[in-house]
Amino acid sequence: MHDQQKALSYAITTVLLWSTVATAFKLSLGYLSPLQLLFYACLTSSLTLFVLIMFTGRFAILTTLKRHDLKRGVLLGLLNPLLYYLVLFKAYDLLPAQEAQPINYTWAITLSLLSVPLLGHRLSRIELLSILVCYTGVVVIVTHGEPFTLSFSSLPGVALALISTLIWSFYWIYNTRIKLDPVVSLFLNFITALPLLGLLMWVTGGFHSITVEGIAGAVYVGIVEMGVAFVLWLQAMRLTTSTVRIATLIYFAPFLSLVLIHFLVGEEILWSSIAGLILIVAGNLIQRGGKPKTASNMP
Repeated sequence: MHDQQKALSYAITTVLLWSTVATAFKLSLGYLSPLQLLFYACLTSSLTLFVLIMFTGRFAILTTLKRHDLKRGVLLGLLNPLLYYLVLFKAYDLLPAQEAQPINYTWAITLSLLSVPLLGHRLSRIELLSILVCYTGVVVIVTHGEPFTLSFSSLPGVALALISTLIWSFYWIYNTRIKLDPVVSLFLNFITALPLLGLLMWVTGGFHSITVEGIAGAVYVGIVEMGVAFVLWLQAMRLTTSTVRIATLIYFAPFLSLVLIHFLVGEEILWSSIAGLILIVAGNLIQRGGKPKTASNMP
C-alpha cells in the first residue's frame, strides 16, 4: 500500500472513531459524573499512550526528558486533560449531545480570536466573515432555530461548551511552542494530571457508586478519544502527500456523529442542529480559504 493510501486509511479510521465520541460522552455521563468519567478515561489514556510509545519506538525519548519538559507537561496537563475535559464533560452533562458537539467544533474560530491578544495577529476580512458565520451557527443550534427568543436548553451548558473552546485554544497555542514529540507530550499531560484527578476523586467521594457500564464508557473514551485516534491522525498527516485532502475529512465526523446520537442516544435531531452545524463547518472552511491546514485531536 502506497503512503497516500495508508494516510487515507488512517484518516478515514480516525474520522469514524471521532464520530463516536460524542455518543460515548453522553452515554457514559448517564452512569458517571464528569469527574469520574475524566479520571477513568485519563487513567486508560495514560496506559494506552504508554503502550503506543513502547510499540512506536518512542520510549528512548522518555529517558532523555529535561526538567523543563516535565514542567511544561505538568502545566499543560492542567489545561488538557484536567480543566478542558472537566468543562467539556459538564457541558455534555447539561446539554443534548447534538448541541454540545457542534459548539466544540468552533475551537478553531476561538483560536483566531485569541491569536489577536496573545500572538499579535490581525484578523483579515475573511477571518471576520468566518467568525460571523461560525457563531451564527452556534446561535441557530442553541436557540433551536429561533434566535430572537433567546431560549436555551441550558445557558450554563452553552457557556461551558464555549469556555471549553477557549481552554483548548490556550492549550493549542502553548503546545505548538513545544518541540517535543506530540505523542510523548500528550502522555506527559495525561500522566501528570492523573494524580490531581485522583485527589479530586478522593476528596469528593468519586470512587464510590461506580458501575460496569460507566467504566466501560470511560475506557472507550480513554482509548479512542484520548489515545488511538490522536496517534492515527498524526500518522495520516505524516504520510500524506496532500495535507489539505486529508484534513478536510475531519468535517465528516460531526455529521456522522449526529446519526449515532440519534440512533444510540435517542435524541431527535432537530433541523436547527443540522443547519447550525453546516454554518459552523462553513465558517471553519472560510477561515482556511477552503483549504484546511491543521486539525486537532478533539472531535
